[in-house]
Amino acid sequence: MPSIRVASMAMNTIARQPAQPFTDPLRTLDGSPRAHVRLDLLETLWFNTGTRCNLTCENCYIESSPDNDRLAYLEVADVLPFLDEIDARFLPVRTLGYTGGEPFLNPDFMDILTLGLERGMDALVLTNAMRPMQQAQQRLLDLKARFGERVMFRVSVDHYDPAKHREERGRQSWTPMLRGLRWLSEQGFALSVAGRTRWGDSEADLRAGYAQLFEREGIRVDAQDPGSLVLFPEMDPAAKVPEITTACWDVLGKDPAGIMCASSRMVVRRQGSTRPVVLACTLLPYDARFEMGATLAEALGEVSLNHVHCARFCVLGGGSCTG
Repeated sequence: MPSIRVASMAMNTIARQPAQPFTDPLRTLDGSPRAHVRLDLLETLWFNTGTRCNLTCENCYIESSPDNDRLAYLEVADVLPFLDEIDARFLPVRTLGYTGGEPFLNPDFMDILTLGLERGMDALVLTNAMRPMQQAQQRLLDLKARFGERVMFRVSVDHYDPAKHREERGRQSWTPMLRGLRWLSEQGFALSVAGRTRWGDSEADLRAGYAQLFEREGIRVDAQDPGSLVLFPEMDPAAKVPEITTACWDVLGKDPAGIMCASSRMVVRRQGSTRPVVLACTLLPYDARFEMGATLAEALGEVSLNHVHCARFCVLGGGSCTG
């Protein structure tokens, strides 16, 4: 019976497969209890407005590009139920974060942004500040007139050296970004910048380099303030990093309440889906293990730190999208 022999061989092969780290939600590879993070307060709710972007970056954790639509554009009708749930459940959400892709490519984005501000929550928009954002300048000025510094922007400037920024984002990425960054600064928007540590510079050197750039270009961002210039560690899913056990909190001197999933969740709508879902984290848009439900009420549970990004970016790297 060849089919039985083939099946038996396949089962034996599977049985011989070595265990892999970051798979068991309860135990690490050596059998230690895996660390979990409970949601203390839902202070930030992120909306991924869609994975389409005007750029194709060299190392984008979400693989955004002009062609990537794995996460569909959110529509106003997708967002409203979550705003209603925040109100109905008196959830302590203070900030609505918007990420992508490039949010300004989404045709509903300005309406979505306005709705959240009208509900009384602050807005943090992650953008590359290029042409899609610049085409919305008048509407952004209108929002600033109404809501002031509650409209916040974080612009991606991967390195203060234009050549390194272009290495990540492409040849035509520096000058349009700088134009948009200057405009936001000149108009007095609440502004921060996101840089990257991928080139191995020390933090001191990076902050000094950005400070010179900001002074030269008249950008109102304090490069020495970690909340104003956020330096993100790289996210390499193939990187070898230790799994996080319950004992690690004391060993590392870390408080799980300071980890991003202790205070935030993210809403996405997958291509082909009729309704959005809530994820544990902004960094894990495609991993079904971190899908927590279709409502905020379903997404208030603990998060198991069983992904390499949990270790490398959040716990060991100290990264947080909320700054």
